[in-house]
Amino acid sequence: MTWRQLSAIDRAKIIGQAAAILRQREDEYAALITLEIGKLRAQSDYEVDLTASILDYYASHGEAFLKARALPEVPGCEVVTEPLGVILAIEPWNFPYYQLVRVAGPQLVAGNVVLAKHAPSVPQCALAFERLFEEAGAPKGVWTNLFCSNEQAGLLIQDFRVRGVTLTGSERAGASIAEQAGRALKKVVLELWGSDPFIILPNADLENAIAMAARARLVNMGQSCIGSKRFIVVGRERSEKVLAGMKKIFEGLEAGDPAKLTTTLGPIVNEKILGGLIKQIDEAAAAGARIVTGGKRLDRPGFYLEPTIITGIDRSDPLFSQEAFGPVPSFYIVETDEEAIELANATTFGLGSSIFSDDIEHARRVTAKIESGMVFINSGGFSTPQVPFGGVKNSGFGRELSELGMAEFVNRKVIRISG
Repeated sequence: MTWRQLSAIDRAKIIGQAAAILRQREDEYAALITLEIGKLRAQSDYEVDLTASILDYYASHGEAFLKARALPEVPGCEVVTEPLGVILAIEPWNFPYYQLVRVAGPQLVAGNVVLAKHAPSVPQCALAFERLFEEAGAPKGVWTNLFCSNEQAGLLIQDFRVRGVTLTGSERAGASIAEQAGRALKKVVLELWGSDPFIILPNADLENAIAMAARARLVNMGQSCIGSKRFIVVGRERSEKVLAGMKKIFEGLEAGDPAKLTTTLGPIVNEKILGGLIKQIDEAAAAGARIVTGGKRLDRPGFYLEPTIITGIDRSDPLFSQEAFGPVPSFYIVETDEEAIELANATTFGLGSSIFSDDIEHARRVTAKIESGMVFINSGGFSTPQVPFGGVKNSGFGRELSELGMAEFVNRKVIRISG
């Protein structure tokens, strides 16, 4: 019996068993993340737990999501949900399991099978994730890890048996994959870069906002699409307090071995990305921006960067329109809500946004004017199995997680009985 021929209940049992294995061997799986990308161990533990939670969610809710639904307005008519077939997933290194499970959870329970091209820098995580489903009892081929080149991935997209493509990556990669998929008439979901604003309104609790701002920029050492990157504070006096508070937190971080729980400043993933961040910092300074703290590579083994706060960024500065993929927040001071909204939307990206205010109705009014796929009031970027994940503008299209994530790669087949 093929995977799609198994009942949704039987598929869900296997996915639920995969979640149980992850929890039983959390240390093993988390250690691989820290080993391959240098993520702080506590954050690696959290990623494993979140990954297991997503598997559990679809194991528990998948059958209901897939249930046939009658159309009362048309007697004898119903919509059934069936898998499309083979899905190709092209995923990045920064959240080695979380990126994969956003595909695995919904699509495997739906009855699809997945070919996964993971980032070449996380081979052990990729293999461990494939073994997870084998050990849980999934038939061979349900989840297949591929060590292939970009060119070979392109050939897979052209193969008629591959019925959908999902990618998390850069704008350039997204445009290329969408073009190839479009020519082959394949459904595609893209989760691309972000330049998420973090707006602090005049009535926000500054102590809480400062703590959350620093945390929002330091998740995975800032190497996160959904991480807050542009910090916009309404009011000059309050802005100086926020700037001083973030500076104090950044300068108090201790660099060290990311496998040790006492370490609070981990490395950048590799030399290339570290060099790119330093280039962005230097170019911003040359364009007239002010480096409030940091800006240099740390004099120690590994790819360590001083956490760097940059303010006074002019619109002609290259950093104004770039995503800094590291612990490098851009800091802006404005005088009104309208200026904050305009600045927040002055980007080609539209993934997530954060708004801080003690007046929730005030925050909601601002939220209505923000161009992004997700808005978080009084928190940084947030992800949980029940909440759809995705953006607008050049941050991509389609949704992952929740029932919406499962719906991206299924056939909503109409059946009508007459007579």
